[in-house]
Amino acid sequence: MSGASPVGRYGSMRAVPTVARWWRDRSDPQRLDLYTRSSFYGWLAMTPLLAVLVAGSAEDPAPGAGVVAFVGGSVAVAVTTVVLARSWLAARREDRTPARAPLVAAALAGVVTAALGVLAFGGQADRTPALSWGVAMPLAMVLTAVTPVWPSRRLARWGFGIGGATAVVVLAAETPFEVAAVLAVVLGAAVTGLALAFRFSVWVLDVVVEMDRSRGVAARLAVAEERLRFARDLHDVLGRDLSVIAVKSQLAGELVRRGHPGATDELADISRVAEQSLREVRDVVRGYRTTDLAGELAGARSVLRAAGIGCTVTGEEAGAALPGPVQTALGWVVREAVTNVLRHSSAGTCTITLVAGDPVRLQVANDGAGRGTATWGNGLRGLAERLAAASGELSTGRDGDRFVVEARVPVATADRATEEVR
Repeated sequence: MSGASPVGRYGSMRAVPTVARWWRDRSDPQRLDLYTRSSFYGWLAMTPLLAVLVAGSAEDPAPGAGVVAFVGGSVAVAVTTVVLARSWLAARREDRTPARAPLVAAALAGVVTAALGVLAFGGQADRTPALSWGVAMPLAMVLTAVTPVWPSRRLARWGFGIGGATAVVVLAAETPFEVAAVLAVVLGAAVTGLALAFRFSVWVLDVVVEMDRSRGVAARLAVAEERLRFARDLHDVLGRDLSVIAVKSQLAGELVRRGHPGATDELADISRVAEQSLREVRDVVRGYRTTDLAGELAGARSVLRAAGIGCTVTGEEAGAALPGPVQTALGWVVREAVTNVLRHSSAGTCTITLVAGDPVRLQVANDGAGRGTATWGNGLRGLAERLAAASGELSTGRDGDRFVVEARVPVATADRATEEVR
């Protein structure tokens, strides 16, 4: 038999990497959100296991009914705290007031389970270890579940409050005062540290989400600014000419109704203004589509940095010596590549490198392309056609963890090719 994978009526039996693709298709904030939620829910769901470990740590066997009741209470704590954490994480994300009912249910389950721990482990000869954890553990789980909303100071107060309450319980069970005092400090610090660790995870998630939101806003503002600029240019060019055409049309109509010979001159003037307006619109469109390499590099640096992406430009001084048509072609490369970085990647850094020569080479590389298969969209296809008309070439590919767009434009033939495009 060969080592080939078995093939049946449904084809190859190899597993489809749907999980890997599902993870890869998520953005960094979505991945961090999933990780944070999994950490919360996974830890809270471990409450019954921790209850079993507490019962197993007792030196003397605890009463069976008491242990069963304590473990059953821990299951209730696990369920209610998961519901509480889920509800309050959603409230934080949606910026609304969290519901109080999940907190009441979780707190009630925690207090009852702590009381069951006292009943289960309070009658042992050496009561301190199992009894203290039997009281503190369910209450600590409830405190962990409220970390998405409660501030750090409140968490610290309640954390040391749980330590103090546990010390009071073990002190009532005839534990020496010195031991109870040390236990209060140790348990208070442990419970507070646990709660603050989860609180820190929520804070990191907030920072990442806010940065991603700011990045998207910066990209949309850049697009809106360009649209406003083009609209302003069209208004300045067409506003005056269209007003003149409207006035002269009314005047020509009135002259025609009166049979005045001056109507012909007015109509000829309207035609002249319309032709002039058409030329000006073409100039605006041509100016809008014509790119300047130095201006595009400066704009790319500004937009990327505003979006929180580090930008490094190398060889910029060589661009000033290039012919105008070459600068125009390379300016389009910079504009399209930077637009793709803003819209389709999760880059942290972007490097633009210009290498003089014949052909001149321009590279735009970013570190946020992910692991999926790179495909050309309409922007890259149109850019390749524009460069091909100028005898240039466009290529894309991966270099390690970077995605690289590279354009090569011959200097000698660029002038003639660009004039043919126009």
